[in-house]
Amino acid sequence: MRFARPADLRSIPSATGGIARLACARMRDAGKGISTMLSGTGLTAAEINDPGLRLEVRTQIKVLDLAARELQDECLGFHLARGFDLREIGLLYYVMASSERLEDALRNAERYSAINNEGVRLRFRVDRATVITLDYHNVDRLLDRHQIEFWLITVIRLCRQLTDNRLAPRKLTVRHARDQTPAEYRSFLGCDVQFGADADEIVFAARVASLPLIGADSHLNRLLRRYADAALQDRPQPSVGVRARVERVLPQLLPRGKATTSEVARQLGLSRRTLSRSLAAEGVTFTRILEELRATLARRYLQDRELPVTEIAWLLGYREIGSFTHAFKRWTGFSPSRFRALEGARSGKRPAPAQRNR
Repeated sequence: MRFARPADLRSIPSATGGIARLACARMRDAGKGISTMLSGTGLTAAEINDPGLRLEVRTQIKVLDLAARELQDECLGFHLARGFDLREIGLLYYVMASSERLEDALRNAERYSAINNEGVRLRFRVDRATVITLDYHNVDRLLDRHQIEFWLITVIRLCRQLTDNRLAPRKLTVRHARDQTPAEYRSFLGCDVQFGADADEIVFAARVASLPLIGADSHLNRLLRRYADAALQDRPQPSVGVRARVERVLPQLLPRGKATTSEVARQLGLSRRTLSRSLAAEGVTFTRILEELRATLARRYLQDRELPVTEIAWLLGYREIGSFTHAFKRWTGFSPSRFRALEGARSGKRPAPAQRNR
């Protein structure tokens, strides 16, 4: 494995990059080159083609977002998760598959999932239901949509394949917003998805946890868990990064017009100089974080057709709508109203007449 990070960059979570590589393969299959798209992520085609190179999780999220736009596929994460061989997950898949029951497999996933992706933590519990939760660690959840949908669908596929049972969740909640559950999601899941929820969570009936696995092999499982424990020990333990803390504070400060380095430093109990130096050690600046977060939030807010553009500008900390419009054109090449119209056309929906000039 060729990825290496200095000790002061341990807070930057990495992933195997398998999802990003699946997205690039999908682009090639569609007859689209990847070099131009990758230039917006700082990666080269040679790097994305190297299966031994780990990627920063934020970079993987950006690759998926750019690929989705190029492919005009708003459900890219779902489509990628539906079509790949689960064995490509690697060691984690085989540890899970050789477990005795689904509960054991999910507890192993909880322990070892960081081998594949340090930024997404799987948590599992059984009480009145079997509950699988995906939490983001040192990565802003607001930046992502496709990666989380990939992992939620992949986890459901794993539960089904390992038990040889077409399990249907009682409930599936997702933190990002969509206007409605796409028909293909409902067909695959057997239930609606609650978008805009407080957690990324899969809920099955309680009895599901006790289902036996068709590939159970206790001897092999003990052997594989030793390999997985060694792989975890070899990985640097991520600390809580300053960038992640900044990203949690900014959304509350933006509408108040206080999204400044000085105020964020005060909120975090740091000096302005310490904040700047800590961010530099993570390879980022305060200005870049602010710009990326505003761009991401703007796209999310514009998908809500009930929000006037003037209110979105205020939520992002702009006192003049012209300043927001200028910034949004720089991020996307479109005005906010044009972007909203294009998003509406892609989803097959039109804004209500009273909302068209918002």
